[in-house]
Amino acid sequence: METASERDLGVTRCGNAEFVWGQRTYVMGIVNVAPDSFSGDGLIGVEEAVAQGHRLVDEGADIIDVGGESTRPDFTPVSVEEELGRVLPVVERLAAELPVPVSIDTYKSAVAREAVEAGARMVNDVWGLKKDPELAKVAADNGIPLVITQNQRGVEFNDFFPELIADLKRSMKLALDAGVDWHNIIIDPGVGFGKTVEQNLEIVRRLAELKSLGRPVLLGTSRKSFIGHVLDVPVDERLEGTAASVAIGIANGADMVRVHDMGQMALVIRMSDAIIRGKDS
Repeated sequence: METASERDLGVTRCGNAEFVWGQRTYVMGIVNVAPDSFSGDGLIGVEEAVAQGHRLVDEGADIIDVGGESTRPDFTPVSVEEELGRVLPVVERLAAELPVPVSIDTYKSAVAREAVEAGARMVNDVWGLKKDPELAKVAADNGIPLVITQNQRGVEFNDFFPELIADLKRSMKLALDAGVDWHNIIIDPGVGFGKTVEQNLEIVRRLAELKSLGRPVLLGTSRKSFIGHVLDVPVDERLEGTAASVAIGIANGADMVRVHDMGQMALVIRMSDAIIRGKDS
């Protein structure tokens, strides 16, 4: 059943798509073109990445997120030029060929700007505008959605959840001050970004509290290390743990989930929505 808070989230338009928050859980499919991706799914060739995008849509993706730099804790930063070389050919092809919008996963405004020109219709910033505040202007100037992720790697929390919410508020203010429309802001609590196993579990458990921020919540738990720690399994054996975190996340208010294993997770999401939202299709 739709709650009052979900109705207040309104609609976010993204390219040729509309995300009507509260109607169902939307699903973001991942196309990694970073060879050192934490999940082991980094793709090298353009054709391989494009084929992956098509496959994700065939299996139920509502939007495809293309990233060209790893977000693992020990990642090696790449230059703007190298990142553009990885993502632009893929974004351009997918934007032209897919019936769903394409998102660019980057914290660099220069990469985002060219990706949007190539057809991307959402920007997904895993640093919540901390690395490059100009990224917000790219979203504002183009009237497209911006995902703001809570990420403070290298800074310890004193009072975890209140500080997480306060940090998201600061990033939201940066976005609004830059001209990003309120309905184009999506928040991500940043599971796996500078957080302990216990804190990641707490995020999923307390996800509903993020509704106080008034914007839809994107949850990304897929294959992440906290699942491996709890279940003592490697990255390629985290399907069941991901499924559990996705289902609980939806029960606790996730509006969109970001996943690798689309075929299986689309079924988990559909079943979760049938139980929680009363949506059976």
